[in-house]
Amino acid sequence: MMYLQLKGISKYFPGVKALEDIHMALQKGEVHAICGENGAGKSTLMNILTGNLQPDAGELLLNTQKIHLSGPMQAAKMGIAIVYQQLSLVDTLSVAENIFANSQPRNRWGFIQYSQLYEKTNQLLSRLGLHDLQAQTLVVDLSPGQKQMVEIAKALSKDPTILILDEPTASITERETQVLFTLIRQLKQEGKTIIYISHRMQEIFQIADRVTVLKDGKYQGTYQTSQVSVTELIRMMVGRNVVVEKYASSATSEQVLEVKNLSGKRFRNISFTLHAGEILGLAGLVGAGRTEIAQTIFGYLPRSSGEILVKGKPLTVSHPEEAIAAGIGYIPEERKSQGLFLEKSIVDNILAAKLTTAIEHGWYNPDKATNLAIMYKDKLRIVAPDVHQPTVYLSGGNQQKAVIAKWLMADPDVLLVDEPTHGIDVGAKAEIYALLRKLAEQGKAILLISSELPEILGLADRILVIREGKISGELMGQKATEEEIMALAAI
Repeated sequence: MMYLQLKGISKYFPGVKALEDIHMALQKGEVHAICGENGAGKSTLMNILTGNLQPDAGELLLNTQKIHLSGPMQAAKMGIAIVYQQLSLVDTLSVAENIFANSQPRNRWGFIQYSQLYEKTNQLLSRLGLHDLQAQTLVVDLSPGQKQMVEIAKALSKDPTILILDEPTASITERETQVLFTLIRQLKQEGKTIIYISHRMQEIFQIADRVTVLKDGKYQGTYQTSQVSVTELIRMMVGRNVVVEKYASSATSEQVLEVKNLSGKRFRNISFTLHAGEILGLAGLVGAGRTEIAQTIFGYLPRSSGEILVKGKPLTVSHPEEAIAAGIGYIPEERKSQGLFLEKSIVDNILAAKLTTAIEHGWYNPDKATNLAIMYKDKLRIVAPDVHQPTVYLSGGNQQKAVIAKWLMADPDVLLVDEPTHGIDVGAKAEIYALLRKLAEQGKAILLISSELPEILGLADRILVIREGKISGELMGQKATEEEIMALAAI
């Protein structure tokens, strides 16, 4: 029996067709996996199913009845709950207060009855197999895996008939994963519908009854997991016609950065070398540990073991200031929170990593700073009325150019670039690609992290694939294919 049906669902954003004419049908008592590359439309579809977004075309049917989800509260009333990959817990509250937020048992005077609250919480935690957790424990004291399980408990506290799990195992241990799978099977026996989103092929084949593939916002098909192979799924996920423009490598034999058996948060025993003029790509799934590797090299995160050498000299870095002094720059994925001072002007942002460039006779010279910023604004074609405009008013692409301008000004030998075109339009992407190639031609050593396979194939001389915190393989950029990368990342 088809329980939830999607008919002709489409969603458009400026310049982007996020979803186009999606047709799907989900059954009661099934685990239905949804897979696709980053940007395939999975998140947009889930936001429509939870009422966070409204479709521009199409309709949703629940038990053959057309429904309209005006928001998350309406979706919850319809029995739909979601566990996002990005957690929504409040660290300063207890496990119980997070799980039953806005639904705590109260007495007739409106006061929370904590004894009942803790009892309900412990019953739920016991069902999840989280016997080592206490209802009174503050969330801030939990491990990432425990937080993920609390998030799942929070969704189950609403007793949904449709539960959406978005990359639920990205931050939990193997033991916790098996506890989760046992729970999913139990919910399935109770007649619940589980929508399971994952890049991990092994998990899909282990837990799902059927799998739907999305690619570039379009429906590719739904298949019984018993009747399709991992190879066939990967081919459908990445099988679009993509022309990857190859460029001659600028890599030299000069070794600029060497990482030896580096271990830290979410990764271990990472070793590689990076040469002058080379673009080395780090590919992998979200949560694989790529960003943590870059942030550890930059001194933002501590390392637990291993060595970092810059031009043959060991580098002990405990703060980004030390990395910058050693000739390392970092363009973060989260440019708004980690790469820019949004309330400050373009001038202030461009000079932020090297204020000394505007020093004359021991004093900061505002006119010199302005002229330098104008030079980089023109060089990178940053669209803004003037360089004194607050950066918050720039478009995403121009904000990213401002971050790049900051590091061009600082002139590092090594540039760590994390998702450089995340959330920006096609035109700005092409300009940033050209900038990165030009930097490589100038002899800069670039470590490129990207989840967009055409991007990493088009830019990287070599590609290291990271899976679950380890290097699972190395590919030559000129010869690598999307299928090879996905196989190393997901299997």
